[in-house]
Amino acid sequence: MDRKTDLRLWAVLFWLVVWQLAAMALRAAYPHGELLLASPVNVLLRLGQLAVTAAFWRTVAWSAIRIFGGFLLATVLAVVLAALAAWKQWLRGLMAPLVAAVKAVPVASFIILAQVWLNSRSLSLFISALMVFPPVYLNVLEGICRTDRRLLEMARVFRVPLGRRLRGIYLPQVMPYFRTAVSLGLGLCWKAGAAAEIIGLPAGSMGERLYTAKVYFQTADLFAWTVTIVAVSVAFERLFLALVDRLMGKAGL
Repeated sequence: MDRKTDLRLWAVLFWLVVWQLAAMALRAAYPHGELLLASPVNVLLRLGQLAVTAAFWRTVAWSAIRIFGGFLLATVLAVVLAALAAWKQWLRGLMAPLVAAVKAVPVASFIILAQVWLNSRSLSLFISALMVFPPVYLNVLEGICRTDRRLLEMARVFRVPLGRRLRGIYLPQVMPYFRTAVSLGLGLCWKAGAAAEIIGLPAGSMGERLYTAKVYFQTADLFAWTVTIVAVSVAFERLFLALVDRLMGKAGL
């Protein structure tokens, strides 16, 4: 285990101890201090109780399918449009205001607007896709635009087939940008998707469980569902990036 890993583990343990001490202090100072801040021990126990139920896993799957589905939809669309925008200057100019608007407008505003057009069950998919699109589009476009023009000219002169050009010239240039973009996008899609569920309250979602826990002052449940969202987000990110790295390795990139 390297020093960086040791430091991260030590830091996590330190803040868990601080959290536990703060919860104990509140509980000692106030009769219902546990409602203000659940201890990490109680959160872990509650998470264990939830994790053995089928309803818990149905809820996780319900949200994961829609949020990750939005990520995949936005990623495919962004890659295609970035390739077209790199080829056609007019399309790049046409897309620029739209991408800038999505980046600038607060997520909550998009969620409220989308509620006018969509039902609550589709809201998290749409919002996740919307938040993922700009970083993937802009990074892939940047990678394509930075491709060595001399290599492209040489490939054109020697009439290298398109498939070999994609694999030998474009992919090595674009993949590092793509990997960075999807890493950022996976975090954004879960944050935005969870926010959409909390506002839209689709039945059977993790956002609904969070809101219910808040309304009924179920602080341990609130923290347990928050930990679940973080854990699922990290798991999806690592699995997807591992898949990207494996495909890059197979392609010899």
